[in-house]
Amino acid sequence: MRHSFSKNRFAAARSGGTALCLLAALGSAAAADVPPAASVTVLHCGHLIDTAAGKVLGESSVIIEAGRVREVLSGTEAPSGANIIDLKTETCMPGLIDSHVHITGQTSRTQYVDLYHWNLSDYVIRSTVYARRTLLAGFTTVRNLGDTANESASLRNAINAGVVPGPRIFTAGRAIGSTGGHADPFDGYRADLMKDLGPAEGIINSAEDAVKAVRQHYKMGDDVIKIMPSGGVLDEGASGDNSQMTLEEIRAVVVTAHDYGFAVAAHAHGAEAIRRAVLGGVDSIEHGTYMDAEDMKLMVEHGTYFVPTIIAGDFVARQAKVPGYYPATIAAKAAAIGPLIQATAARAYKAHVKIAFGTDAAVYPHGENAHEFELMVGAGMPPMFVIQAATVNAAALLRQKDLGTLSAGKIADVVAVPGNPIDDISLMKRVSFVMKEGVVYKLNSAPIEMAP
Repeated sequence: MRHSFSKNRFAAARSGGTALCLLAALGSAAAADVPPAASVTVLHCGHLIDTAAGKVLGESSVIIEAGRVREVLSGTEAPSGANIIDLKTETCMPGLIDSHVHITGQTSRTQYVDLYHWNLSDYVIRSTVYARRTLLAGFTTVRNLGDTANESASLRNAINAGVVPGPRIFTAGRAIGSTGGHADPFDGYRADLMKDLGPAEGIINSAEDAVKAVRQHYKMGDDVIKIMPSGGVLDEGASGDNSQMTLEEIRAVVVTAHDYGFAVAAHAHGAEAIRRAVLGGVDSIEHGTYMDAEDMKLMVEHGTYFVPTIIAGDFVARQAKVPGYYPATIAAKAAAIGPLIQATAARAYKAHVKIAFGTDAAVYPHGENAHEFELMVGAGMPPMFVIQAATVNAAALLRQKDLGTLSAGKIADVVAVPGNPIDDISLMKRVSFVMKEGVVYKLNSAPIEMAP
């Protein structure tokens, strides 16, 4: 699995179908079959964040039926016979959305050695743990932007089937990039271990290759397209920001992707790579470290979203100071690029670039996603704005009209925190209640154990 900052590589890849079988086999062991929800459930919230209007409402009742919001009422009302959940000391809001994760891998001191010892199944088993941690942190939906063998699609399917608990996943499968670039899992290998990959593995070197790669994603049942038009931090290439895709290749990806109903996310650190990606028509820029004023102007003109992933930059910069945590080449790039992202995000906010919440989870440990809220506020963004970035803005980026707000007919994804996060954004790290599609997974800050 390759992160937008990094990559995981397997000496021998197994098929995504094998991963799905493995996930299904985990069902009884994980004791995660989802129980049926009560016919009508009412949440009595002390406060409710209206993410569409950007307002904090007073006491409110969210009435839920068949996994959807039936209505939202002012005050604490409830139909006769409804199951009532008392959240009167808490602030409710829509389920959070992380627009940039890698749910099937996670950073560690041994990650580059593990590539030579772990099988795909080892990563798949761990991914079920990462998915549960993410859900319990309040993130009911994620956009997975890169894996190794489409294993995140198998995890998505298992979660949708109720086999294991986790967030709703929209996955890109393998990222698309060029030979030797950030998407190539074999750069840095010795010559006899290198492979010359092609479009079926996400490696392209022409517009024709780009078209085939996108169509392969459609064939594999993915949800979104991820491209790598610039270098990255945690791969073993020399540059973290050079341009690695031509404008023609990017346009070919985007035109084909949009034909098939895919949105396109672009990992890009360098200013020229960002410019090409925006002109090529991508839907979002991820990281954007060296984004300049021209890039920001183009993004505003084109309506391109920015997903900053400040937490990833912050984490890799700190870990680069730990001797031996990263190989020397990677540590140097992490130290140079990581600390810059927060300042870039601050400038993008002031330039009125559209921003959606995303963290690059896996570059840092899963479940700590909410620290991004603090870092975004530290970049000068108001608390309400950053909550909207993780709800209504992220839902718009995902093209999911049923998510991101709480109103009649929407999917009943609801989270709550103990207090008012507008006054103290750190409360977003203390999610005390989690509901996904009307099913409660966390109550009174404690996970709800699923019946076997």
